[in-house]
Amino acid sequence: MSRNYKFLNPEGLYFVSFATVFWIDVFVRRIYFDCLVENLNYCVNEQGLVIYAWCIMPSHMHLVFKSTIKKPADMIGGFKSYTSRKLIRLIESNMQESRREWLLNAFQKAGKANANNLNTQFWQQHNHPIELWSGHVIQQKIDYTHNNPVEAGFVDNDYEYLYSSARDYCGIKGLVKVLIE
Repeated sequence: MSRNYKFLNPEGLYFVSFATVFWIDVFVRRIYFDCLVENLNYCVNEQGLVIYAWCIMPSHMHLVFKSTIKKPADMIGGFKSYTSRKLIRLIESNMQESRREWLLNAFQKAGKANANNLNTQFWQQHNHPIELWSGHVIQQKIDYTHNNPVEAGFVDNDYEYLYSSARDYCGIKGLVKVLIE
């Protein structure tokens, strides 16, 4: 792995993106979005996660953050590990999920192909963390994060997308506690 894609500074501010295996559009139902939101809030309130920007898209998530208690890699690793188990359980138990069998088979296929997993894999392993070193770069990554739903054609204005911190930046209380400086 390149040095460009490692958490080198434990006190640094980072931009990360992580995606579901095979880029599967899992986040199309509110229950799955809410699982991520709930865990983001838990990490903020209990584990020292400081979020500057976030956005959940159907197959991936963007986050601008720093970690004040845990190492950034441990924070993201714990978040991904917990949410993957929880989301797979939600999918298994969701009788209204028309894609349930297909989704679970895909997660099992990905898990079997990866020696680091026992049975299933929900998230792709890489995060490609980028340490943010200047105000300009920080703003660029926040704008990129917030503009994702607009570029995808989901909304006309970034603040209209519920599962993003763009709302907070427009004075609308969002779903996750965000630090705006």
